[in-house]
Amino acid sequence: MIYTVTLNPAIDYVVRLERVEPGTVNRMESSDTFAGGKGINVSRILKRLGYASTATGFVGGFTGEFIKKSLETEEIGTQFVQVDQDTRINVKLKADQETEINGLGPVVTDEQLRDLETLLSNVLEGDLVVFAGSAPASLGNQVYNRLIPLVKQAGAEVVCDFEGETLIDSLAHQPLLVKPNNHELGAIFGVTLDTREDMVRYAQEILVKGAKNVIVSMAGDGALLVTPEATYFAKPIKGSVKNSVGAGDSMVAGFTGEYTKSHNLLEALKWGVACGTATAFSDDLASMDAIQKMYEKVEVEIL
Repeated sequence: MIYTVTLNPAIDYVVRLERVEPGTVNRMESSDTFAGGKGINVSRILKRLGYASTATGFVGGFTGEFIKKSLETEEIGTQFVQVDQDTRINVKLKADQETEINGLGPVVTDEQLRDLETLLSNVLEGDLVVFAGSAPASLGNQVYNRLIPLVKQAGAEVVCDFEGETLIDSLAHQPLLVKPNNHELGAIFGVTLDTREDMVRYAQEILVKGAKNVIVSMAGDGALLVTPEATYFAKPIKGSVKNSVGAGDSMVAGFTGEYTKSHNLLEALKWGVACGTATAFSDDLASMDAIQKMYEKVEVEIL
């Protein structure tokens, strides 16, 4: 079983209009409301690829109920821990410029955290748990240093999609995959990565620190998969970018789903690139049809 952990999920309220004019009344042209959060996005793409997963984390209030019902409608399993305050709402403004206004997360009590710890302690050997995104401020990202070891002690693999110090901390637990983009990778080491060779070099440093595999996403310049045995480069696919929200999560889902089935790193990379690109070219998370079309365009070379 694949589990996805989203400690601070959200309703993503997507608003579209031609431009935003501060200080005046702006009228939207269209809007959509989705269950959001990095791990939840992974579960939604996994479902479209035909893989079962269970989404967990913390939800509360009417917004939390919306998230649970939305996932149930998509036939995605859930095991959320209920909290006392409402799950947050994130506003995504898609106009002449893309702007995000992210809400605050709820307060999570010690008892509620223990409930999640119990759940994660009961995963099985052979399961895979995706930890993605930031934690509510009441917990802080240091909470992952409590949660990830529980999963590893149970014999499951972990995938960690974090930034900065949280990613570095996760390497002690030998995650199956981490996925920084090129800017995040450079920020970790305090350098600017100007060439592909630089990116490979510092991704190899991430391997030395504990990761089993590293994907470096480079937006319109393709993606690298760096493993202890080889380095793969997925060439960029041309298209019109419509959506930056969820593209990285889609890449994680494509890689994770394929890897759990075949344990083939090259195929996992190809499906990851196909999912990430398809979402970038879509208004929401990509459909299976869009993903399949992108998969047929993926070209990978060994460096």
